Amino acid sequence: MYKWVISLIILATLGIGRALAQEVRPPALGVHILHPGEITDAAALIKTEANRDQWTYVTLPLSLDDLERHDEWQAAFTEAKKHRINPIVRLTSRFDPQLNAWSVPTRGEIIQLFHFLSRLEWPQDAKFIIAFNEPNHASEWGGQLDPAGYAKVLNFITHWAHTEHYGYRVLPAAMDLAAPNGPDTMEAFGFLDGMLAANPHVFDNIDYWNSHSYPNPAFSASPERTGQNSLRGYQYELAWLQEKTGLTRFVFITETGWDDNRATNSHLASWYAIAREQIWSDTRILGVTPFVLRGDPGPFAGFTLIDRNNFATTQYEAYAAQIDLNAQNYRRYIESFQVPKF
Repeated sequence: MYKWVISLIILATLGIGRALAQEVRPPALGVHILHPGEITDAAALIKTEANRDQWTYVTLPLSLDDLERHDEWQAAFTEAKKHRINPIVRLTSRFDPQLNAWSVPTRGEIIQLFHFLSRLEWPQDAKFIIAFNEPNHASEWGGQLDPAGYAKVLNFITHWAHTEHYGYRVLPAAMDLAAPNGPDTMEAFGFLDGMLAANPHVFDNIDYWNSHSYPNPAFSASPERTGQNSLRGYQYELAWLQEKTGLTRFVFITETGWDDNRATNSHLASWYAIAREQIWSDTRILGVTPFVLRGDPGPFAGFTLIDRNNFATTQYEAYAAQIDLNAQNYRRYIESFQVPKF
């Protein structure tokens, strides 16, 4: 009788521990990179001794101009597997200087991108694909605002990806949640409504949601803001998706982060802490990849984690501290599932 009672207590304790662990499951904190050769630098940031067993993510773009670079991409994927990093690949077309915009991809070009990806040996069976980028900006979609046109492309991608039998998982293009209505941009939910009007089932076959939840305005706001254009923007998107379609999806935040300027610099350490503890801890979030690992020199210098001289920026130090704390939480989370010895 005594042993039986002790066994029940142990099982009950394990059950409670597992339930609590599930509630506090730490998110996978990764990073957004711009080139496949940056995998090693990404691993140095996002992998620690405590999270070495945790799979995490990098987001990176694949353009039509990369289709002759198979060996470079395969080397990056091989390196990623060594570090337990799974890439989230954002499909990209070509920049058209005459339109001053990224071209609208043809079906043939989309198939070329998939054929390239299918020839690669990925780190895991699940292959995450983002169907292009922020089409509520005309500059991202052939110089036009065309929700119906993007809906057709997304529908084609989801059906093609799921008939390929290569384990593809499709995320839609993220919206710019701060974009206003105007000649060059469309408000995000107006664009999404336009997609649904063109095809009420366009989101039925996506596997996950994709969000660019930035701290706006000006990428410089406190993480305590709660508006549509805040770090909590993904909450508005998931609520919209459920209300309009009845669908629920887990979400990846594939872009986020602050512009490092006079208004934000002294706050970055505490703001990243608030983001990790109060926002990215949402169990609906599977991964977060702040933008961007290397964006200097260039228009993304204010977001860069590593500067042009290969030095860690304030952004790097602030985010790395939260990765370390998150990794420690992950280790405790894993240990909570281990059966105690008596």
